[in-house]
Amino acid sequence: MGNEQKSFPLPSSVEVVPGTEGAQAAYPYYTQFTPEDDERFWFYNSMHFPEPMYHFDMITAEAAYCALGSFNTRVHVLPTTKGIDHRIINGRVYIGGVPVTDPAEIEARALEFQQRGFYYYENWERLYDQWKDKMKALIAEAQALPKPILPDLEPMETTHTGKGVAANHALLDIYRKQLEGYYRMWHHHFEFLLLGYGAYLTFFDFCKRAFPEISDQAISRMVAGMEAEIFKPDEEVKRLARRAVELGIDGHFTNDKGVEEVLGALDQLGEKGKVWLDELETSRNPWFNVNVGDGFYHYHRSWNDDLSMPFAALPGYIDKVKKGENIERPLDRLVEEREQLVADYRELLDTEEDKATYDQLIELAHRVFPYVEGHKFYCEHWYTNLFFNKIREYGALLAEHGFFEKEEDVFHLTHYELESAIVDLMLAWSSGSPPVGPKRWPAIVKERAAAIAKWAETTVPPALGHVPDVIDDPAIVMLWGITRENLDSWLFDGEGDPNELKGFAACSGLVEGTARVIKSVKEIDRLQEGDILVCQVTNPTWAPIFQKISAAVSDIGGSMSHMAIVAREYGLPAVVGTGKASERIPDGARIRVDGGKGTVTILDPAPVLEDA
Repeated sequence: MGNEQKSFPLPSSVEVVPGTEGAQAAYPYYTQFTPEDDERFWFYNSMHFPEPMYHFDMITAEAAYCALGSFNTRVHVLPTTKGIDHRIINGRVYIGGVPVTDPAEIEARALEFQQRGFYYYENWERLYDQWKDKMKALIAEAQALPKPILPDLEPMETTHTGKGVAANHALLDIYRKQLEGYYRMWHHHFEFLLLGYGAYLTFFDFCKRAFPEISDQAISRMVAGMEAEIFKPDEEVKRLARRAVELGIDGHFTNDKGVEEVLGALDQLGEKGKVWLDELETSRNPWFNVNVGDGFYHYHRSWNDDLSMPFAALPGYIDKVKKGENIERPLDRLVEEREQLVADYRELLDTEEDKATYDQLIELAHRVFPYVEGHKFYCEHWYTNLFFNKIREYGALLAEHGFFEKEEDVFHLTHYELESAIVDLMLAWSSGSPPVGPKRWPAIVKERAAAIAKWAETTVPPALGHVPDVIDDPAIVMLWGITRENLDSWLFDGEGDPNELKGFAACSGLVEGTARVIKSVKEIDRLQEGDILVCQVTNPTWAPIFQKISAAVSDIGGSMSHMAIVAREYGLPAVVGTGKASERIPDGARIRVDGGKGTVTILDPAPVLEDA
């Protein structure tokens, strides 16, 4: 059977789950599928949006793709690709690239890119230092925004100082500043990112042409062992584990004790406890401003909001420290291996011209890599945590005035609806009349909460529409792992060996063990020592659990996805971009992961019984 005879379902064929039509219609009109969308190819962005999207949380897609497209299309002017369009159905985000196919347009854009993108490459370090200053200033602005309040009466100072502006005006002003800052953050996010992927993809393509037998993993290992801020949170947890052992208080960190119990015990311990708690505060600011997800859901709270993740990792790290095991990232080994690989492959090149090109491309890849991972700490994590917590302040204010039951309910409103609710409250405060919102929003919040629950039980296609002949968007290939070969394997899923899955070989190693299928970050505590993690996607802030698992498998992701990078950094056998591993592999099944070949084999689908 030829590939042309098979296609993913058309968007128009995907039906809204019965009973959730109102919740679906509430997403902005520009995110709804239209009949014309049947002519395009879309894939489910389960890397960033693995769970159904609350209505407010859709701002994370909207702001991100607005900025990504701006830099691809009109700032750096990438020659063969423009932006990414997104649609939502049953709470799931589908995205479609906008390729450039006209040779004349590609040529014209290439000339522009040489003047724009190359300027960034030539001045990368200076511009990146400038970028960090911009992000830190933006974070400081968000932190400085006051909490929205509505006093019963305006403070006397308003009258006696001639201020001339009442408190209700500040509600709208603060909210709009929050939105402006969030959209601006995403512009900063994409200022460098696609250039980074583009530099790596250029080096990748050169290696594939020059060394036909080279594996994707070997190329990826040539940029391993780089410093990046996103690894710092896990390094801080390890530091705290060492300090607990040095201070002789390690016995207080056990798997059966909750965070508050441990903190309370240390507080009563005297000087040694105080020293460790001071060390904890040093780590928390700023390094625990990372969330347990990938920065796109309001309920994926930061380590600072919920210390469960780092504290769950401490007993394991402490045990390894006491046994004399090295818990650090194997940077020396990674760097030595990287340099040896670079040198060995360089020797295989025949001409000095090829060697010069190779040197230039690998040097650029090394320069850009710290941003490719480091930006996540500042953007998806630190700033986004601040943003969602500021929105919670509005949720608390509206809940106080009866708009809904609890502050978290605010995330069931779109960002447009939240502004209308704020204006409703402003009007009511100014007139002295009750707001209309308490009669409107409780029923809508209940309806949308029920829809999220129904959508979570629904399986969606990995892609929609006709498969394109060529996929050359650097982000789609390197980050999501969407290649023509991968799509073909998804199309013919089920027609080969039902017990074998194929994906990208992210990190070598052969492991057999129990599959633990983790559908969301809420289930991380189900992981047992030696389990093989099977999930839709993971991210660098899950690094503390890597000490516990023996291998990792994901549905989505390419050779430069965050899971692939972290796996290589920690030497954890991994296969990414399998398509449907989290659906096809039964929880508790015995499986084999071959991180060198990029294969996962189901050895025994019967769940392995856990110890009672």
